Amino acid sequence: MTPLPPLTDEELERYARHIVLPEIGGAGQRKLKKARVLVIGAGGLGAPVLEYLAAAGVGTLGVIDDDTVSLSNLQRQVIHDTASLGTPKGESAKASIARINPSVAVELHTFRLTAENAPALVAQYDLVIDGSDNFDTRYAVADACEQEKRPLVHAAVGRFDGSVTVLKPFETAADGTQNPSYRDLFPEPPPLGLVPSCAAAGVVGALTGVIGTLQAMEAIKLIAGIGEPLVGRLLLYDALAARFDTIRYKRR
Repeated sequence: MTPLPPLTDEELERYARHIVLPEIGGAGQRKLKKARVLVIGAGGLGAPVLEYLAAAGVGTLGVIDDDTVSLSNLQRQVIHDTASLGTPKGESAKASIARINPSVAVELHTFRLTAENAPALVAQYDLVIDGSDNFDTRYAVADACEQEKRPLVHAAVGRFDGSVTVLKPFETAADGTQNPSYRDLFPEPPPLGLVPSCAAAGVVGALTGVIGTLQAMEAIKLIAGIGEPLVGRLLLYDALAARFDTIRYKRR
């Protein structure tokens, strides 16, 4: 175990509202500073995740995205702006993060994640947050995190609804049973074309902010070692009804 990095005087002031929380304190803030977090996608979900983790003082943020900023992204992908149109999303996100917190290191990965390259990438980080929008990537990320024993904060959004869960299938629960994996929750992807894309079905921009911010909160809990992460629980949000529900799921 490498020691936790110290906090500078400037950091003590910047993170004062964290440090006065007994659950986080100076030790928890130093854990955030030491943490290396990989965010899959700098889009609707990745935008609020990156902004809030940068503001929270996560020391290193990895961003994997091979797309460029388009005008239709700006309705929900708030880490980008009009001036960044045509810019690679990773570069745009890095510039925004530098404005939010210049002490956060950003590592860009501008290739498309696959089942073949995911394990090596995931192994470089302590925690992974999945903001992808397709099932191939979701399964590749989840399998790689299980193989490399890295916690995964997974989320997905529809038109007016979203879901969040935390996956740690390489650990056991308090009762001694093995934690469930992504494939226990979703054994196989839906038939092609059954779930329409955001481009085809639409999505409310603020919804991705709600779900992405929940992902950031789960990540902070995992890094600081506080609270009860959403392991074995799928948090569902219905924006039109303004209602949250939780479904428990287990290892098959």
